[in-house]
Amino acid sequence: MQKRDQSKFTGSAGGTSAPPAKRGRPFGSTNSNSSAGGSGGDAAAPLNMLGPSLQVHNTFADQNHKRIVLALQSGLKSELTWALNTLTLLSFKEKEDMRKDHSLAKVPGLLDALLQVIDDWRDIGLPKEISRSTRVRNLGANSLVTGFGHEYEALGSLTAPSHSGSVSTASEALAMKNAAKVRSSEWWSDEDGIFNLDDEGRAERQQCAVAASNIIRNFSFMQENESVMAQHRHCVETVFQCIEGHNSEDEELVTNALETAVNLAPVLNLRNLSSQKSPFINTPEKRAVQAIMGILGSSVKTWQCAAAELIGRLIINPDNEPFLLPFLPQIHKRLVDLLSIQAVDAQAAAVGALYNLAEVNMDCRLKLASERWAVDRLLKVIKTPHPVPEICRKASMILESLVSEPQNRPLLLIYENSFAEILFSDSKYSDTFARILYELTARPSSKFTAARGIWGMY
Repeated sequence: MQKRDQSKFTGSAGGTSAPPAKRGRPFGSTNSNSSAGGSGGDAAAPLNMLGPSLQVHNTFADQNHKRIVLALQSGLKSELTWALNTLTLLSFKEKEDMRKDHSLAKVPGLLDALLQVIDDWRDIGLPKEISRSTRVRNLGANSLVTGFGHEYEALGSLTAPSHSGSVSTASEALAMKNAAKVRSSEWWSDEDGIFNLDDEGRAERQQCAVAASNIIRNFSFMQENESVMAQHRHCVETVFQCIEGHNSEDEELVTNALETAVNLAPVLNLRNLSSQKSPFINTPEKRAVQAIMGILGSSVKTWQCAAAELIGRLIINPDNEPFLLPFLPQIHKRLVDLLSIQAVDAQAAAVGALYNLAEVNMDCRLKLASERWAVDRLLKVIKTPHPVPEICRKASMILESLVSEPQNRPLLLIYENSFAEILFSDSKYSDTFARILYELTARPSSKFTAARGIWGMY
């Protein structure tokens, strides 16, 4: 097999030179019953339910981008709300909208300011009962008496002082002081906050974080923003952090992060997560792939489809192979399970990812052929058939890739009758299955004329 083409993207139909189609918002990802695995997606809303379109003048962003950034950085409720609403209008564009795309991600400080809004929510996202851990209070540990009721611990005494006023020796106090880890700048965040947020304040922070993630998602649909966002380490780390916390995080925030990652995947290099640059959240490559695997094994079908498409696009870049290949058995199993779901979007996502994985190397093809039910479900996609002809063509190309490996022939010989049935019943894929049958029946000692007489080859 030839090395996979860099222009092949999962989920794209037609020629190989066109850029990948951007994903829309998965239906049913934010419904209350979205946790039911394998449930069908919601029907698209009619056009008359979308409401009016708001037009924003093209020069608005150029004239006010500095004010938008300062409003986001201020943290003031009114300014923050104005900036988020403005960016939502500027970053969203309907298909029929003739407005030009704004390279808002290139505005100095804008992407960092939006990410800070998400970080502010994630810092307080978990309840204090969960996030609080045991810590040593060493405020004032450099002095003999702290003034916070811990005089005896600071002095190294285990018992209360006697009436005579005896205290511990100076050597014990010095040893206690040296043993303590003095944190001069971290005690502000370790102690209970002075400005604690109530439930209403936390809900407002959460809404702001979701709005910021939606704006970043809209940025990722603009082609001129892809390279800027994919090379922005803080942006990539925040996206994978939101994906990793899908069990406890807001569903809309997770969905926006997934769609952003899928849009950036063709130009995303996981090696950037371990560069010499100081990390913001410390998300290495392995942890990022584990976050994707967690989504792939979740109970929400739309998230599973997005994770499958994300893997299919990431594997196109050879630099990402070393981080994805160790998880290959788990990936194959989950993608084959997606093929069994009676939903066209799930089957399309699984076939698209397997199509790119089958072209990586021989090891991928060997492991996929030995995966239980893999060949059966690929044949089922072709025989049903799938509503999108491109998906059926990719499924047949996967089978051709598998049969190209001599070690897979004994596993595929049991499907010889099924291959012959498709060969004589479906003219669209007859050439592909003719080559598959030739590979199965050809032996080093066989003559080419015999194979041509049996299967009508060439």
